[in-house]
Amino acid sequence: MRPWFHAGLEFSCTRCGSCCTGEPGHVWLAPEDERSIAARLGLPLARFRAEYTRVVGDRRSLLERAGGDCVLLSEDRRCTVHAVKPRQCLVYPFWPRLVASPEAWAAEGRTCPGMGAGALHTAEEVARLADPATPRAELEAIVEGKTA
Repeated sequence: MRPWFHAGLEFSCTRCGSCCTGEPGHVWLAPEDERSIAARLGLPLARFRAEYTRVVGDRRSLLERAGGDCVLLSEDRRCTVHAVKPRQCLVYPFWPRLVASPEAWAAEGRTCPGMGAGALHTAEEVARLADPATPRAELEAIVEGKTA
């Protein structure tokens, strides 16, 4: 069965910061995310964890400021670690729950100006972006439009 987005989905990040604000939630961090972000901030890993993250169950998530803004979002609504942002942020909005139906995609698109505009991502690319097993280098190539 072909996915509902068999013709692909359009998305280009406008770096508006809307996905980094709003209701509280979780930005889950893989160990590689933690190391990359700590290095980008010039902090030892232990200090990064203490100042920027929290433990939720057996996982680690970024902290949020009052109002739900990501702790890594600057005052001008820019990601301070954009080049090494967490995997979860890298693949937004191609999260499984957002590509599950046209209704979910459309609902999220009401808060994200980049959805439904910009680069066309093929159904295969969308599937790779939504797959947690896809290597980060491949994800970055898809997002940057450097796939063959």
